[in-house]
Amino acid sequence: MIRLKSITKSLLIVSLLWLTACATTGPNGEVNVDPYEGFNRKIFGFNDGLDRYILKPVAKGYRYITPNFIERGVSNFFSNLSEVGSLVNATLQGKPTQGAKHTGRFLINSTLGIGGLFDIAKHMNLEKDDREDFGQTLAVWGVNSGPYLVLPFLGSSTIRGGVSIPVNNALDPLTYYPEHAETRLGLNTLEIIDLRASLLKAEEFISGDRYLFIRDAYLQRREYLINDGKIEDDFGGDDDELDF
Repeated sequence: MIRLKSITKSLLIVSLLWLTACATTGPNGEVNVDPYEGFNRKIFGFNDGLDRYILKPVAKGYRYITPNFIERGVSNFFSNLSEVGSLVNATLQGKPTQGAKHTGRFLINSTLGIGGLFDIAKHMNLEKDDREDFGQTLAVWGVNSGPYLVLPFLGSSTIRGGVSIPVNNALDPLTYYPEHAETRLGLNTLEIIDLRASLLKAEEFISGDRYLFIRDAYLQRREYLINDGKIEDDFGGDDDELDF
C-alpha cells in the first residue's frame, strides 16, 4: 500500500534469501502456511497500531466529509488505473478475452469517463472484473505461494506476493505520472485513504483473534482470485498487499 519502494525492495530481497531457504512443513509432513507466526505477529502489531491511531481515523474523517459522488469518483479513478496492470497480467496468464475486456474498460473510462472518474464501461456490458496482479500470474505459472508473511506498512502477503510487488509497482501508471513528486505523493496518499475507507465496513465481520482472522481471510481471498472465483469466498478486496 504505502509506496516506500526502496525500503520495500531491500526488505524483500533480504526476506527472500532467508525465507526461501527454510522448510515450511511440520514434523508430520503437514503444510505450515505460517511458520513465522511470531515474527508476523510483531509486524502485524506494528501495522495495526499505525492503522488504529493514524490511518483509520483519517479514513473515517475522509468518509464523513466527502460527498458520496466524489468518493465514488475517486474510487473509480484509481480502479481505472488498475486496469493497466490487470490487462497485462490477464494476457500473461493466457486469458486474452479478459485482457481485451480490461483494455476496453480502460480506454472507455479514460476517455468517455473523464479520466476514469465515471465507470461508463459498465453501461456498455463491460462490468468490472476482479483485479489481476503479478502474484496471480506467478501462481498460474506454477510458482508456489510460500509461507504467509506480514510486511511492514504493506501488510498481508506471501513470499510469492512479495516477489510480485516491484512488478506491480512497475505496472502502476502513478509510478511514472505525474512527474511532479509532490503531486504523485498526494495521489498515492489519497489512494491509500480511499482504499482504507472502503474497508471500514468489512471490519464489522472480524471476530476472535484479529491476526488469525485477517490471515485466513487474506489467504482464502487470494486462492479465490487465483482460481477465478471457482472456490467459495466470503471476503472482499483484491490486493496482494491487503493491509492493515
